[in-house]
Amino acid sequence: MPTENAPADFYRTQENPGLWEHRGKVAAFGIGHSPTARRWDGQAETSIGNWMRIAIRNAIEDAGISADQVDGLVLDPSTTTGAWWPEGDPLPEDVLSQFEPGENPMDGVASLSADWIVNNMPELSNVTFRMNGPVCMSNSICVASEAIGRGLTNVCLVVKAWHNFPGRYYQGGANAKGTVEGPSVWSNPWGVSAATPDGWTFREYMAKYNQSHDKMAQFIVNSKRNGLLFPEGFFAQHRPDEVTVEDYLNARWIVEPMNLFDHDMPIHVAVAYVFANTDRAADMQQKPVYVLNHASTYPKFGVTQTLENAEASTDATGRKLYHGSGLSADDLDFENMYDGFTTFHNYFIEGLGFAGIKRGEALDLYQEDISIEGPHPVSPSGGNVGSGRTRIWMHTDTIMQLQGRAGDRQISLKNGQPEVGVSGGPMPQVGDFTIWGVTPD
Repeated sequence: MPTENAPADFYRTQENPGLWEHRGKVAAFGIGHSPTARRWDGQAETSIGNWMRIAIRNAIEDAGISADQVDGLVLDPSTTTGAWWPEGDPLPEDVLSQFEPGENPMDGVASLSADWIVNNMPELSNVTFRMNGPVCMSNSICVASEAIGRGLTNVCLVVKAWHNFPGRYYQGGANAKGTVEGPSVWSNPWGVSAATPDGWTFREYMAKYNQSHDKMAQFIVNSKRNGLLFPEGFFAQHRPDEVTVEDYLNARWIVEPMNLFDHDMPIHVAVAYVFANTDRAADMQQKPVYVLNHASTYPKFGVTQTLENAEASTDATGRKLYHGSGLSADDLDFENMYDGFTTFHNYFIEGLGFAGIKRGEALDLYQEDISIEGPHPVSPSGGNVGSGRTRIWMHTDTIMQLQGRAGDRQISLKNGQPEVGVSGGPMPQVGDFTIWGVTPD
């Protein structure tokens, strides 16, 4: 029977929601990553399914538990936003035949399902709760947190994989057709570049607040540096090259005013976390990182997103996170939101009121010390910019920072022991978000 998506009432979408009733009763403990690659090489051992098995086993070992203690599994079954199996190409039966099947014919290669994971990991013998948190890890974390809080699972794996096939990203699927159909006739009449709407939004931002694209340079340099301090990341493993201000300022435009370094680079990777009811903390070898609240923002907007949408949504996200956790912007030690495009951070930071800034001031903040050594760390994970397109780095890093085991990336403030962090995505206009702490209250 296919795994169901989480019901609507799992998501905290309302304004003034009150303190989350499960605040401090759910925590993240273990983390597991697979290796990374730029693209899949076609081998079974490097398939996204096998790498998910590696990530899960690493997470279970990291948590210090046995696989039979896991009773829940939450995942995003999609493993791409732009790398599609070429239409008409034969299925890779030589790889698929090496695994037990799942819910979909391409599970383990171009998608994942709870059935595929359990069928191919016999050690997960006690998984009784399964649910999809679709779109990205940010959604799955909210779903798992709510499921644990409601008592549907006690020790839950939360997993996300991201495959990348040979060829150009975003050139398959609907984008490979000769004509544009549906609402895209209004938003992408000449074809698609993923950053086009964000380029429009950033142009609006610069005009409204008299800001300059060049002031993004310090953010890029900071994110690239943090990524090279992330040993699980793609660039630290494969391309350990620093990026300078001059590199950024001289980079070619992709969608002006966003250049090459404002974009992330798709990679091939899998990650798994162990979440649990905090009553199980004594069973774990890692410190708990408490979920203090989760919030989702799903507004309606027109043909394409605008600056107005980005600002209204991130304002709402900030209000919901703080109201439901009982915290305020003054409690936030670092900002670790998603950066599919670098300019996302401008809207997130301002909506959160991080470091006391207001609308139009994010680029000014970047000219100050936003490093992991400074008073206002921004994207200590390095995000997608620093480690490759995945939608996971901000969550891994937030958990590690609050556990005090981020290694060379560890934030310096509070003697290396930050207390409250935030992560989530995938967009300023719409997404799912979590505020985390080192104590349950």
